[in-house]
Order: sequence, then C-alpha cells, then structure tokens
Amino acid sequence: MSPASISSLKGPPPQPIRVAAAQCRPIPEDVPANLSLMDRLLADAAGQDVDLVVFPEMMLTGYGIGAEAVSRLAEPVDGPSGQSVAEMAHQHGVAVCFGHPERDGQAVFNSVSLVSESGERLTGGRKMHLFGDVDAQQFSAADRAPQVATWHGWTVGTAICFDVEFPETTRLLAEQGADLVLVPTANMVGFEVVNRVLVPARAAENQLALVYANHTGSDPLFDYNGDSLIAGPDGSILAEASATGAPTGEQLVIADLDPHRVLDARRDFSYLTQRRTDLY
Repeated sequence: MSPASISSLKGPPPQPIRVAAAQCRPIPEDVPANLSLMDRLLADAAGQDVDLVVFPEMMLTGYGIGAEAVSRLAEPVDGPSGQSVAEMAHQHGVAVCFGHPERDGQAVFNSVSLVSESGERLTGGRKMHLFGDVDAQQFSAADRAPQVATWHGWTVGTAICFDVEFPETTRLLAEQGADLVLVPTANMVGFEVVNRVLVPARAAENQLALVYANHTGSDPLFDYNGDSLIAGPDGSILAEASATGAPTGEQLVIADLDPHRVLDARRDFSYLTQRRTDLY
C-alpha cells in the first residue's frame, strides 16, 4: 500500500464515538448463557450511549474449554449464534465485536466478528499466532490476514489476544489505514506486561486507538487478569478496569474517542510514512 493511501495522511475520521470493553466471565461451554450475558451488557451499554462494545476472546463459549468442546460448539460466522448477536446489535442499536469459535469445513478457527448496529457483519479475522499448547490443540492457525472495514468514518481493524503482542499485526492493520483496532483477549494472570506495556505501545507506535477487552475470573484451565483498557493514539490510557472490580470483576470500561486526538497524534510526524524501508 502506498503511503498516500494511509489514513494518517487523510485527516481524522469525522465522527466522535463512545466505545466500551466488556470485561466479563463467559460461562464455559454454555452458549445460551453467554448470549444472555452479552444481551444484558449491551442493554447496559446502550443505556450509557455507547456506540460499540468489544467482548473478550471466545466470548460465546469460553476460552480454555478443550479441543472436543471447541469443535462441538464451533459454527460458521453466519451460524445461529452469529445471527443471535446480529439481532442483539440491531435491537440495542450498538455495534458489537466478539470472539467465537468458527467452523470452516473441517477446520476450527479462533475468530472475531465485528457487527454493525444494524446487524451487518462488517469484518472479522482469525487468530494468526497460536498461544502455546492450548491454542494448538483447540484451533487451526489463520489462513489469511485480517482486513479493515469502515464504520462511522473510522477505519476499524481487529486482532485477537496473542496477535497484538506481535508488532507486525497492528502495523499490518495500520498500513490498511486503521484508526481503531479492536482486540478481544483472554490474557492470564502473570502476563500483565501485555495489558500495561504492550497494548499502549501498539496504539502509540501506530498512532491509533485500541480497545482491549479481557476475561475476568477463571475457567477450567486459566485465571484471567482482567485489566481491560482503552488506549489513545498517543499511548495514553483513556479508560481501564481494575483486576477485581465488582464481585465478579465484570464491568464496562468506557471511553469517548475524539477524532481530533487521532489527527493530533499524527500531525507532526508519522511512524508509517517515515519508516526507512530502504534500510529495513
């Protein structure tokens, strides 16, 4: 992609938006319960004038549930569960980004979907970098890179958990013009450096906003650190959750994203256009 097509040279997206990271505890292997949880949190978000809610990785089923359960519960992106989420988005008038196991033929992917407030699936992606044995046993690795979509004037991309720990992932989306990156995650206790250091760094080094929505509580395999956050294009933390929060750690982490902050971050310099690609 030529530098002229990068959104940092085109000015900011035109519309301020209110976004939320829905930090919560999906119930392992209980899709109906998790859809009900999403519905309740979307109603709460709509009552606070939120435009977009990002849910955690594998929101529909839970993350550490084992290969048999993942295979049994996986659906195509337009399967019954995806349709239920689209209906919720339309009902509440809130766009939704959520993680889910995706079946495509015999393969099962750790996937994310972004659905507009009208119920249209705008974009999505499959986890590219599999984390340890748990991912390798449960999923196939992505066979294609994520693609951005335009929503309310923002160019939006998605990444999944471990993917954002690789600088190349967010840079790939930035090269497509991303102003906003949505990251459903299932980050565990002991990896707090990701939330506190790497996620703000990804936002700053690409001069974009980033929403990082994590699990809280535990599942059969892991304890999760919470610490969901929203980072601005200068790397500042616009909103963040505590690791404990309410009794279950469940909370909506909400921030207003001002397009002028994107423009301000890119006004004096651009990490994208000033790269020395002739040297590295």
